[in-house]
Amino acid sequence: MENVTLALALLLGVGLILARIGKSLKLPSVTGYILAGIILGPSGFNFLSIAIIDEKLAHFTEIALMLIAFGIGEHIEFKKVKKVLRSVSFIGIAETSCAFILVGVSCYFLTIWTGTGHDSWHNSEYFSMALLLAAISVATAPAATLLVMRELGARGPLTSTLLTVIAIDNGLAIMFFGLAMATVGNVVAQTDSSFTHTLIMSCRDIGVSLLLGMLTGLVIDFVLHKLSQRGEMLSAGLALLLLCGESARLLGLSPLLAGMAAGCALVNRDKKDMRLFQALHDFEPPIYILFFTLAGAHLQISSLKHAGWVGLAYFFFRIFGKVIGSWVGARLAKSPITVQRYLGYALTPQAGVAIGLLFLISAKPELNAFAKIVTPVVLTGVVLSELVGPILTRFAFIQAGEAVTLQNDPAIPGCEGLSPKECKIKLSSPAGISITPWTWKRLTPHPHPSGVVLFGSSHEKTVRGLARLATIFAHHLHAEPMSVRVVSPQNIVTDVNKLFALETAEIASMGYSMQKNLVQYNDVALAIANQVYSNNTKCLVLGYPIEGTIQGFQQVVEQVGETADCPVVVVKFYGVLHTERILVPLASMDQLDEVSAIVKALSLVGEHSITLLRLLPYDDPQDDNDKKRQELKDWISQQDITYHGLKCKVINAESQLNAIHEEAEDHDLVVMGAPRHSPFQKLIFGSLADAVSHDIKKPMLIVYNPD
Repeated sequence: MENVTLALALLLGVGLILARIGKSLKLPSVTGYILAGIILGPSGFNFLSIAIIDEKLAHFTEIALMLIAFGIGEHIEFKKVKKVLRSVSFIGIAETSCAFILVGVSCYFLTIWTGTGHDSWHNSEYFSMALLLAAISVATAPAATLLVMRELGARGPLTSTLLTVIAIDNGLAIMFFGLAMATVGNVVAQTDSSFTHTLIMSCRDIGVSLLLGMLTGLVIDFVLHKLSQRGEMLSAGLALLLLCGESARLLGLSPLLAGMAAGCALVNRDKKDMRLFQALHDFEPPIYILFFTLAGAHLQISSLKHAGWVGLAYFFFRIFGKVIGSWVGARLAKSPITVQRYLGYALTPQAGVAIGLLFLISAKPELNAFAKIVTPVVLTGVVLSELVGPILTRFAFIQAGEAVTLQNDPAIPGCEGLSPKECKIKLSSPAGISITPWTWKRLTPHPHPSGVVLFGSSHEKTVRGLARLATIFAHHLHAEPMSVRVVSPQNIVTDVNKLFALETAEIASMGYSMQKNLVQYNDVALAIANQVYSNNTKCLVLGYPIEGTIQGFQQVVEQVGETADCPVVVVKFYGVLHTERILVPLASMDQLDEVSAIVKALSLVGEHSITLLRLLPYDDPQDDNDKKRQELKDWISQQDITYHGLKCKVINAESQLNAIHEEAEDHDLVVMGAPRHSPFQKLIFGSLADAVSHDIKKPMLIVYNPD
């Protein structure tokens, strides 16, 4: 395939799909991206040729590397680094030295034992090849680590130490590699460079790379304060970063170190302007997907068989050296126990820097004999570490307790020790549903009630909640609550009072009495519709099924709703049913009419706190917010609601769905109106209320009004 646009579509689409599949298997997204690249590249179905990867898509890799390096610099704040400077110095030196020694020694003996080298080689050549492998093994790939960290929202001692150690890692890798190249050059008698000269030159390259990055950071800081719009900041910042990276490449310096220094310089300014970092974070996801899928496409699985035992030794002893070395360094520095135990696992990914060092070896004709062996060995390590490394990094963050997005909410009772997914399943099931006892003042029924608020009872876990809500609505409508149970004609009911015992007790605790109606009929929807007609029903309350089929329930709602001339309130249960703090989201003022009766009913009972949340488009002028807030207050006064617990809030939302979910976190119950759409209208226009109910982690009332 030579079509760049189609190649980008495949990389983004397949990468995203495999990342989502990986997440369901508790794998980091980066593993899915790399697997997608392997599948699409020469090692898989060969949809992407080496030519298009290296020639037409290489610039995406360069952009991503600068963003990754800049992102690492964002986390190297000197005030924080001071606290761990002694620790990271010990750890950086210990883990790089340990990996260097273990990889060098193991590869030296295995190369001799397996006869991997040339027949004419002596100990000096074997030593040289092992030295090159040892130097390359020091490098760590920051990209995978940074992406896993952001995905998990990781924060803590391990996270802050890790990013600084990675920066030290790659600086030392360049220095070690420079010394190794000088040594090998002396062995093959092609250069007379001394160790001192090589060391000075390596330090010079590192210093100039850091200086270039620092100057870029200062220029970015100056430019940012001349711009006001976020888009302008993103464009100017990205232009300067890419210019910095390309300048480093042309000068033979390290773009990675320059990018880190630019981010570090910007974050350590007294003004600490984080706007560019935030703008780049929004820009990063597709670039990251392209970077890792392209990295996967580069990986040659065939290199595994060419590398043999030496490749496996390079991979395993590098990881072993990182784990043991970081443990020793952290113990000497008396770092936190989580850093001692898990830092080494997070240092296992290896890619960009290692491959870049391979190119430097291949560029020297006198080192061709070494390159033929070093290249497949290092590529084997890269393939395995890019697949295994992100998983080990994720393991490290989780075991250290720093994966914020995976931590359980301690405020949710009953979810101790459960993952978020397991918690959601439990709180949506009979095992997790409950209702708080009625402790507010008993209600006084109207002396001359008219009509009923009918509620359908089907499950013992939800019947008390339905009874309470039906009683609240009946109190406002001057009606009586009525429980209807529809059972099959084949069922023989011997004790009707026992059948209705739960809802009877709940309604009695609120000060009301309840009518009972047992209907023996096979068609539940038709039975409920008949009861609505024959009992002067002012409101119908139905519980969303916690067992059985959702489709069957929707058919009941649609069939009853088509003929009922009263509001239908669908209650979706989740965890403990509270009605103390109530959220009423409104995408328009018209939606107030849909929920007005429910809002009034809730405002008359107990100590409810009700928030009317008006959602405006994100690009609406902020000056309109006061006007919209006044519209809500005018509506309250027109409805003659004097309840002081009614609040008005107006926000600009980029996503109405996300805004509702965020606001719902501080409330106990969500109330929304839903217009009665035909199936075709729902397909085309959707339903905000239905979308909210699908994922909301709070009890919810959905109000369907008659046409």
